[in-house]
Order: sequence, then structure tokens, then C-alpha cells
Amino acid sequence: MLVLIFINGRGWFYMKKTLYIFSNGELSRKDNTLYFETEEGRRFIPVEDTGEIMIFGEVDVNKKLLEFLSVKEITLHFFNYHGYYMGSFYPREHLNSGYMTLKQAEHYLDEEKRLVIAKEIVRGAAKNIRQVLKYYYGREKDVGGKLNAIENLMAPIEECRDTSSLMALEGNIRDHYYRAFDEIVDNPDFAFQERSRRPPKNYLNTLISFGNSLIYTICLSEIYKTHLDPRIGYLHATNFRRFTLNLDIAEIFKPIIVDRLIFTLLGKKMITKEDFDRGTEGIMMKEKARKCFVENLDEKLKTTINHREIGRPVSYRRLIRLELYKLEKHLMGEKEYQAFVARW
Repeated sequence: MLVLIFINGRGWFYMKKTLYIFSNGELSRKDNTLYFETEEGRRFIPVEDTGEIMIFGEVDVNKKLLEFLSVKEITLHFFNYHGYYMGSFYPREHLNSGYMTLKQAEHYLDEEKRLVIAKEIVRGAAKNIRQVLKYYYGREKDVGGKLNAIENLMAPIEECRDTSSLMALEGNIRDHYYRAFDEIVDNPDFAFQERSRRPPKNYLNTLISFGNSLIYTICLSEIYKTHLDPRIGYLHATNFRRFTLNLDIAEIFKPIIVDRLIFTLLGKKMITKEDFDRGTEGIMMKEKARKCFVENLDEKLKTTINHREIGRPVSYRRLIRLELYKLEKHLMGEKEYQAFVARW
């Protein structure tokens, strides 16, 4: 159930498991619970139902709050004025094990073992990209050429001998995929042109960047609930960057969660060009559009599908957790990792 709570028609709203805060105020602890306070008033937050908090507004926090969030195992994600991910308060790991960390490091340091995982991540991402294009090809969108090009690029994945060549191949697949966006969206206001990031050069790239930031943080929150260390990824190099495993896992789910959501929002005109501002630092989404995006993303993550392997319906969010469990089994030598591929 989705519960919306507004202060004077704007500000913040609560969704079970995830709290999104858009207005300015102070997030604090009160005895054994949380509250968010603005000039308009104070709202209490049910701690036991909250797994993560995403902050888009100017919000004050203190050490007492962070200590409480750590005890309650609640992650805190910060986004800047433009909606881009800035960083996280990642509570003390409660499930991390030395054994699993050693296994992660072992599979990273051994290039052959690392490539096995990295190739499967790229293969899973490519297959989900293919499924998205097949879906729209079946609805008479002119994406056949891009679909064929991607299928031709999938075969050489196995031939890659290092992660650099694998990343280059993955980049080529996504280039062809992004060129199909104009046919799918079919709206000149949201022409793709080329992939651009900070700052995005057009409205569509702004939506993609915003959605990707959200899925990266969602994957990070799910990793926190496993024995895995988010700092050790396989496709993305483990270096001075804080987290990489969440970037790996997000590659698999971006096409079927973020991209499909963007196509739906634009197709139903739930977001239009009037929902953006153009400033000196680039294009940014207005608060109304960001709320619309996260609300529909939350509903998407709660949507269930029939999972053939486990024989019961699971939500999209649960699929992310299951992906991490599969990776754990691979690292322990129990079962070879196979990335999730959508069947629709």
C-alpha cells in the first residue's frame, strides 16, 4: 500500500520500506522513533517499516540520529540539487563475513574468475536490453536494425580476454540500444541525440541519469542486506571509488526497470518538457517530476512476476536481492552464477 503524506501540499511522502524527502528540514531521533520537522510541522516516521531514506532536500542530521539509524540498520542516501546521487550513510555492516569478503577478493584478484562473473553481468544486461527491444518491435516500433546489431554483438562477449575489452563491447551494445530510444519514445521533445551525463544535455538524458542514480542506491541497499561487500565489484574496477558491486548489479536491471519506466512515463505523458528547468549548470527535473518518477518506480519495484525457478511470484525489488544471493553461491562454489533475464 502506498501512503502519501504532504505538508501544505508539498514536501515529503512516505512509501513503505523507502522514505523519500524532498523538502528542507531536520531529520531527528525522538526516543525510539524518527521524525521529520519543517516550518509547517513535525511528522513521525514508523522506524520498523523503514529500510532506507533518500534525501533530495536540504536536511539537517546529527550524530544521535546516525547512531540510531545504525542500530536500526537503515541506510541514508543523499542526492544533490539536480537529483544526482552524492553519497550514503552506510551503517555498520551487520551481515558481512570475513569468509565472504575473502571469496569476493579471491574472485576479483584472479583475472579468469573475475572475467567469468563480469561476462555474465554483461550477458545478462545485453539479454535484457534485447528483451526490451523485442517488446517494442512487437508493437511495431522500428527497432529491428538496432535489435540485430545488438544480437550480433552478444556473441563476442565470450571471446573477450580482459575486462577492458568487455567494457568496450558493453559500451557498443548500449550505444546501439540508446539509438533505439527515439523510435520507442516517438516524441521530438525527448530526442535522445547521444548519451550525456553531468550535466545531461537534454530532457531524456536527464531522466536516464536520475533513474540510474536511484537504481544504484536501491542495489546498494539490497547489498547491505546480504553478506556481500559493496566495495568489490567485477565488471566495474574496484579502486578508490566507494562502491562498485551495486553498479554491476544495476547493469542487469536498468533496462527492465528504469528504461521501461521512462518509456511508460513519457508514453502516458505523465512527465512532459514543462517538468524541467534549464539553468547554468544544465537541465534538471522539477520537484513534481521527481516525485512522479520515484512514486512510479516504487510501484514498479513492488510489482510481482511469476518466478519459474522458485515457483512463486516475487517483486522486482526481491529479484535484485535474489541476484545477490546467486552471486554469493557462485563465490562459495555452490552454483555457477547466471544473471537474471526477463521473459517478457
